[in-house]
Amino acid sequence: MKLIKSTLTAALILTSGLSIAKNPIIDNVFTADPAAFVHNDTVYLYTGHDESPSNNVFFQMHDWLVFTSKDMVNWTQHGPIMRADDFKWAKGSAWAAHMIERDGKFYFYTTVRHKDDKPGFAIGVGVSDNPLGPFKDAIGKALVTDDMTKHTPNDWDDIDPAIHIEENGDVYMFFGNLVPKYVKLKDNLIELDGPIKVIDVPNYTEAAWVHKKNDNYYLSYACEFPEKICYAMSKSIHGPWEFKGVLNELAGNSETNHQSIIEFKGKDYFFYHTGGLPPKPGQESGGRFRRSVAVEEMKYNPDGSIQRIIMTTEGITEPVK
Repeated sequence: MKLIKSTLTAALILTSGLSIAKNPIIDNVFTADPAAFVHNDTVYLYTGHDESPSNNVFFQMHDWLVFTSKDMVNWTQHGPIMRADDFKWAKGSAWAAHMIERDGKFYFYTTVRHKDDKPGFAIGVGVSDNPLGPFKDAIGKALVTDDMTKHTPNDWDDIDPAIHIEENGDVYMFFGNLVPKYVKLKDNLIELDGPIKVIDVPNYTEAAWVHKKNDNYYLSYACEFPEKICYAMSKSIHGPWEFKGVLNELAGNSETNHQSIIEFKGKDYFFYHTGGLPPKPGQESGGRFRRSVAVEEMKYNPDGSIQRIIMTTEGITEPVK
């Protein structure tokens, strides 16, 4: 599927003002690697943008998209907020990213492929005064490059940044493929504040995401391959992490999965991606390189563990008020 650029640069009410429950929640463009973020009573959903011409061609991802909702049912599409090559030191591959806010500025942590002077995937940081952008390079160089970690021989083992902010203001970045890692960030959010540390959890593949609910920390991640979503719990951001099992099963027609978890208006939500977008006239169906974001409500058990996420085609059926 090839989209006309102006379609993405103009805001679009995806549901035409009607409350239409559906999964995937976005069906006019292929989206992946959801990173949901709540700000001022609005959910901002940042996604990668799959543009592969077919499911026989590897990932083609050049920019990041954003969608907003005030009720979890009706979504407004906004244009691309940033391209991978907006980082002058990068040469492409706009992979998974994560947004946070501090002191009125919005920081967008991204995965891109570095130019050949420092080959491999790297983590960059974009910054803006508006969650809808435009974003610019906050540092002028990568925050993490492949040569900074030697845990695997792969050049893609420093991907999928996810940020967690502690109640005391400390900020930690979780990331990694095959080996989960985390590192504290300085108060300026664009420098590392200490060594990169390894996390001990089983069957880790990628897509780390950390959130806190009451007194429990939760580390969810894509596990095994094809990917499920597993999770572990701890009483500390530093672990140890107790493995709790599978949270979300294989994502249907996609070997990858990638989750984000938010609380919004008193309820908890689990975003993920699948390859399940059906074909339209003149458009091939979704699949392994043409993914789509979906969402389900997430619920906790009395002991703090999370109930299994069951993927549905309905998604969120009632607008949240």
